[in-house]
Amino acid sequence: MGMDLPETSAFVRRVLSEIGLRPSNSGAGVVAVIDGAAPGKCVAVRADMDALPMQEDTGLAFASEKPGMMHACGHDAHVAIALGVAKVLKDERHSFPGAVKLIFQPAEEGPGGALPMIQEGALENPRVDAIIACHVGNIWPEARSTGVIGVRYGTIMASCDNFAIRVRGKGGHGAMPHLSVDSVLVAAHVVTSLQSIVSRELKPTASGVITVGKINGGCAENIIAPEVLMEGTIRALDPATREYLDRRVEELPKAVASSMRATAEVNVNRGYPPTINNPEFTRFFQEAAISLFGSDSVREIGEPSMGAEDMAYFLERVPGTYFGLGTHSGDDRTSYPHHHPKFDVDEAALWKGTAVMAETAVRWLKSQAG
Repeated sequence: MGMDLPETSAFVRRVLSEIGLRPSNSGAGVVAVIDGAAPGKCVAVRADMDALPMQEDTGLAFASEKPGMMHACGHDAHVAIALGVAKVLKDERHSFPGAVKLIFQPAEEGPGGALPMIQEGALENPRVDAIIACHVGNIWPEARSTGVIGVRYGTIMASCDNFAIRVRGKGGHGAMPHLSVDSVLVAAHVVTSLQSIVSRELKPTASGVITVGKINGGCAENIIAPEVLMEGTIRALDPATREYLDRRVEELPKAVASSMRATAEVNVNRGYPPTINNPEFTRFFQEAAISLFGSDSVREIGEPSMGAEDMAYFLERVPGTYFGLGTHSGDDRTSYPHHHPKFDVDEAALWKGTAVMAETAVRWLKSQAG
């Protein structure tokens, strides 16, 4: 999980070596390059490869053998798709110019592996000029059924920041509140006030979420708690909204607490930025996908997900696209949502992920030649 993926990284390196490539380490990640027949641009294929800290309950023959660890978000499928791309394009390397870089990334589920890999040079030597990645499963309704390709122009996933608020009052006897400052009451007003930011301060057509997911305070029914700790998440679909929400989450709890004779300490921690697809490259990708599978199998995603993805860091630096690949076969087995202990995918879709990534990479490299 996270950055600690010794067996998965070793497996990826072994398969890449068997294909005939020379994989190198990039922190906890793995990078390999396929050189084409002539100099040219470089396109990257990125696959995240970490699991989640949960017990698998699928009953599959290939279920996780590690207690408390499960590929409940489809990252194992992403790795399989990218290894397929490596095999196909290694065999076809004489048919295209430039280079294809394969980036196998840890820690998408947290704390984030994309940015460390970028800082360690994953986008350099050769310098990456475009990038492709996908997510399997049932995230977007348009790309739910097995093998359907989901395309989105602009923002496809939200930013993800988190916060911690510590409200400090004055503890005392539950029967004598006038001698205390009730941190639980103050915290309740803070929660209500935070919800008013999105509902009353954002433009109605803007999208944002502020969720207080955890509150800890108090030790007994007749004791006024001296402090309360709250934690939550902030989501937004564009950088300007993100900046506004982060700033207001910093400001508002302090003002509410002060008005009620308490104090509030607020820490907002920046996470992943919004995942924003490049329109030009996305159109190129969509055309390649339609040429392979027909327009009925390639659908535009109507609404972005408020989930987050650290593919966003790559797309901040390199034009590219992040697409959906449907893996729901229509039966109960593949109907469970991501992060569920019974999550599974219809493997019949995986070859399409490999095919469309390989086709897009080759077409794009040829289009940039000369």
